[in-house]
Amino acid sequence: MESYSFLLFLAIILISTKVLGLFSRKVHMPAVVGALLAGVILGPSCLNEISMTGDTGYFLELTAEIGVMLLMFSAGLETDLGELKKNGVASFVTAMIGVIVPLLGGFLSYALFFHTDFADYDEVLKAVFVGVVLTATSVSITVETLRELGKLKGKVGTTILGAAVIDDIVGIIVLTIVTSLKDPSISPLSVAIKIVLYFILIGILWFIVSKMKNFIEGQDEKRRVVIFAVAFCFILGYISEEFFGIADITGAYFAGLMLCSLKVGPYVARRCEIASYLIFSPVFFASVGLKVTLGGMDASIWIFSVILLIVAILTKVLGCGLGAKLCKCTTREALQVGVGMISRGEVALIVAQKGYQCGMLDDTLFAPIVVVVIVTTLITPILLKIVMKDKPGEAQA
Repeated sequence: MESYSFLLFLAIILISTKVLGLFSRKVHMPAVVGALLAGVILGPSCLNEISMTGDTGYFLELTAEIGVMLLMFSAGLETDLGELKKNGVASFVTAMIGVIVPLLGGFLSYALFFHTDFADYDEVLKAVFVGVVLTATSVSITVETLRELGKLKGKVGTTILGAAVIDDIVGIIVLTIVTSLKDPSISPLSVAIKIVLYFILIGILWFIVSKMKNFIEGQDEKRRVVIFAVAFCFILGYISEEFFGIADITGAYFAGLMLCSLKVGPYVARRCEIASYLIFSPVFFASVGLKVTLGGMDASIWIFSVILLIVAILTKVLGCGLGAKLCKCTTREALQVGVGMISRGEVALIVAQKGYQCGMLDDTLFAPIVVVVIVTTLITPILLKIVMKDKPGEAQA
């Protein structure tokens, strides 16, 4: 008999994320914090009412994927292209240093805690891979928080978004190089070629969209333009992931970016937001918490988890903050950029899963990474709220 339990679970997620989101706002925290906590409470770490396994879990996983894609598509649509170009160098430098520092921090954390024998090739690779996991950045939570705070279009918001896209590309290159050291069938050269071809494709699509500007803008305020825009987002996300090995959310962000300067941009953004906040985004935020399973960890692994968590936070704040500071951001703006890049989210889990498949991570190491993912995801909006708070007499963005 066909099960309809997914309908009940969907209803529970929608209600719980909204109720806890409203509560979060009551205590002056971003609503997304409540949505994340709803997932933790409903998942295996607390009530164990909803599971991300089986047919229902698969449905929620796919719904969450659509949610994060719509979120990044909307972020692209709401980006100030002029501001992004102006902060392009800052984004690049921020991303590069924001990869190098966590890579070193993760490597040293593992090597020192587990007394790695540097003569053991496999153990050294494990230490390096822990660093690779910490290089990941997932700004989907940051995007929602910045939108709530009205800071998405400013200098800090565009620097974070730009750095996150570059971070994703650099992370793929680093991941490929390290996994190729374990699996000779993976060629770093072929990945580099794919990335170059990907940006050529993005350039061609951008050129086509610009040439069709008059036609596209002629469809403003018509429902068909939203349907075609969302289809474009999904197609580019599919192509990014399937043919180039680049995250689908990166493709979604580029799709929004291509439309953000057109007249139809605000209309598409408004319409997409309805579907996003009604169903897809709440499921995505809850799914992050639903994946948390913290059972079976001994004292030693908990200690390592805390160390890795501290390193994960500090290396992004210091690394990305230093990059922003070198590009003439103020100390306060540099801190805001660093905090905005803390969240590891689903990106770190995907990287960790690839390492698990290659034999560079085992079950013991996977648990601390899950702790880092969930805690950084939960605290990022809270810390952003604190560091983004306007000074007395300072105008709201």
